[in-house]
Amino acid sequence: MKEARRPTGRLSIAAAALVIARRDFTAILFSRTFFFFLLGPLFPVLVAALAGSLGERVQQTAEEPKLGVVMQAEDADAMVRARDRLARDVGDLLPGLVVLKRLEPGETSDPRAAIGAGRANIAAILSGSPARPVLTGPRDQIEKWRSPVALVAAEAVAVRERPLPEIGLSTTVTSNAREREVRLRTAQGAQTLLFLLTMMLAGMVLSNLVEEKGNKIIEVLAAAVPMDSVFFGKLFAMLGISFVGIAAWGAVGAGIWYAAAPALPDIPEPAVGWPMLFALGAIYFAMAYLLLGSVFLAIGSMAATVREVQTLSMPVTMMQLLVFFFASFAMTQPGSLLELSAALFPFSSPFTMLARAAREPTLLPHLLAFVWQSAWVILLVRLGAGLFRKRAMKAGPSGVKSGGRLRSLVRRAS
Repeated sequence: MKEARRPTGRLSIAAAALVIARRDFTAILFSRTFFFFLLGPLFPVLVAALAGSLGERVQQTAEEPKLGVVMQAEDADAMVRARDRLARDVGDLLPGLVVLKRLEPGETSDPRAAIGAGRANIAAILSGSPARPVLTGPRDQIEKWRSPVALVAAEAVAVRERPLPEIGLSTTVTSNAREREVRLRTAQGAQTLLFLLTMMLAGMVLSNLVEEKGNKIIEVLAAAVPMDSVFFGKLFAMLGISFVGIAAWGAVGAGIWYAAAPALPDIPEPAVGWPMLFALGAIYFAMAYLLLGSVFLAIGSMAATVREVQTLSMPVTMMQLLVFFFASFAMTQPGSLLELSAALFPFSSPFTMLARAAREPTLLPHLLAFVWQSAWVILLVRLGAGLFRKRAMKAGPSGVKSGGRLRSLVRRAS
């Protein structure tokens, strides 16, 4: 009887990469360290929220000193109205007015007594009339307020003697300059968030590879499946883990945003709309992560210890910071050769194109950018895998034997 022939061929690169990705994803997702990894960025947010609340309480306690008004009722109201009108243009220069007492016709009052009997944040008293105002209080304070009070009094007298003309208003929804300015802020915020997430999460690829390289797992994997599959699998597994982390942090951030929405400023809507910007943000995060992760994999293939990893990865981190500055500067030069260069350079392309999505509504350039960045990801992963095979792999009988056992496990898992 003939013995049954056992399959000896390897899996395809895509199938093997899927097996590696599934292995790494489940191993990391259900580990205890991943839970603490999710909690890590939330602590600075909690500290910042507490610090902001404390700062607001201190600000309320240390309220700006105000100017108390003790005048005839008509004069006091005229001064308050004049101050409110001027506040639209020079509000930061004018003192806040608080009417302490509206005098009846013929009634008088001692301003010095009003300082002691007034509120705690009243620094000086304004008495007399708009035509002849009198400031009473500490010398440094009344000298500081002399000119602003004179401006308010002149406004009150002018309006009383000759009312201001009614101005007709014809509003527009927006203007080109205003629209560009607000969208530039949205583009800058999206670009910065993309950079922070990429730098914070891409390091997981490097640490995972160094750990498996130290305990020889990477060599066993490479003996069982193509090295390209190992690199692709690890990259996409870590990308999936990163999306899980972003989803968790995003849910917490959305809850905080919903709770504090009335106190938060409005964010200008991007040119492509919020749903499309979020979709493009996810795509460009994936591209930026895969591009940087492929470089980190190549670094991990050359490093034998954690110290060597830190030494080799530091220049890459600094270069990525320069790339971010390059993309940020290119964002301020729309349509220029500089912006085109930033969009073509693979490592700055995701940041540049995401900023473009916030400023320009056209979508075809994003499709071309996705194809361009994907080609660079494939090229860099293949180069990193080739470098690993050339410099780090040490074939031997034990490795081949272990690789044969793992190869059979990979086939059964697939």
